[in-house]
Amino acid sequence: MPKPMICLSAVLRKYLELFRGHFRKRQWKYFVTVLLGLIECEERRTLQGLLRNVWEKISLSGLSRFLGRWSWSAEAVAQTWQDDFQAEVIPLVQAEHARQREARPKRTGRPRATVVTGYLVLDDSVQFKPQGRRMEGLGRHYSGCEKRKVSGHSLFTALYLVQGRRCPLAPRLYRQQKVCKREGVPFHSKLDMAVSTVQEFEPVPRTHTHVLTDAWYHCYRLRRAVGHRGWDLSGRLKKNRRMRPGGDRSKPYVRLDEYAATLAAADWVEANWPSQQGGHQVFVHAVSTWVRKLGPTLVLITRLRRDEPLSEARYWGSTLVDADTQTVIDILAMRWSIETLFEDYKDLLGIDHYQLMRATAIVRFWTLVSCLTYFLDKHRITLETQRPGEHITRGDARRAIQADHQRNFLLWLEEQLQSGVTVGELCARLAA
Repeated sequence: MPKPMICLSAVLRKYLELFRGHFRKRQWKYFVTVLLGLIECEERRTLQGLLRNVWEKISLSGLSRFLGRWSWSAEAVAQTWQDDFQAEVIPLVQAEHARQREARPKRTGRPRATVVTGYLVLDDSVQFKPQGRRMEGLGRHYSGCEKRKVSGHSLFTALYLVQGRRCPLAPRLYRQQKVCKREGVPFHSKLDMAVSTVQEFEPVPRTHTHVLTDAWYHCYRLRRAVGHRGWDLSGRLKKNRRMRPGGDRSKPYVRLDEYAATLAAADWVEANWPSQQGGHQVFVHAVSTWVRKLGPTLVLITRLRRDEPLSEARYWGSTLVDADTQTVIDILAMRWSIETLFEDYKDLLGIDHYQLMRATAIVRFWTLVSCLTYFLDKHRITLETQRPGEHITRGDARRAIQADHQRNFLLWLEEQLQSGVTVGELCARLAA
């Protein structure tokens, strides 16, 4: 049953008001329609699918123009939810600094500075479009799910985490060089996007930022950009990276997998890789060394069992060269948050269901999905406060909002019937 906008839940209505200044009166109705449709729609989130779940006099062509042609700024929308995130997190950061000051031991000399760390996770995801031959920005990208190159769009984004709160940054469309040449737009590699994100990002005040990446982005250019801002970087390393054993510059470089082959059983120590389910056991070897084209690095090699084949081992690197192994593992495990984000983008909100031709429309649709994702995270925190000890997901938050809409819809129907509107008239209105 399609829901009228009058049935919006109070918390969603309050959140949407943050963005009213970015849209004209006519555009505002389309903005609300897309977000309400994304919450209510249980089918494919095409434009027609969204319209079938919202009872408003809005045309498919109008919604297409809203996304592709009308004048509004996706960047301004993204900045608004990021500003809201900062406003909510700043008191939490101040409270954490105060807690650390109270907990540190009393002793002579200058007290140790308190530190609150925020994590900036960078990654990309392929939106599979096997039949989208006329779509702008379409290219051939390697899909980790399909284990092959597929036709689709590459979404680059970042996720910011501070004090248990999560905030997605504005999504960006990566075009391959030949695609840019064909469409007449400037080319920016994924690494260019990662570096510009690090250079332009403004973290929450009084926090230290730690950037997390996968092996593809972990390179000298990103290391340098992170170092210029005084931040740290951790992430996967490819096994063909070369290091100096023991950090001795007089020794020749060896590949990481070659170094791992020289390790004895006693060189591996047990550690816990954290997860929502409580974590699992891993065996780790850590060495502070010099990695070619990266510099000083704490290298971690992990495997699930001591006797597991080295072909299954994973390699990690961090600028925290003096940190203990478990601390670095806890940091590395936080990168999984962006994988969860991409999973919710696709499975929960259908970010890859669009059938849009223009690149502008695609990025705007991605932006509105990200806007709703941030709201669901806000509401998730509220529900966790109301239900102590219970783990709440974005899906749980969405279902709670759907329940509010259903309740409001029934109350609206009751009000209409009590005012004298007949059942037949209501059915005709909802079918229109």
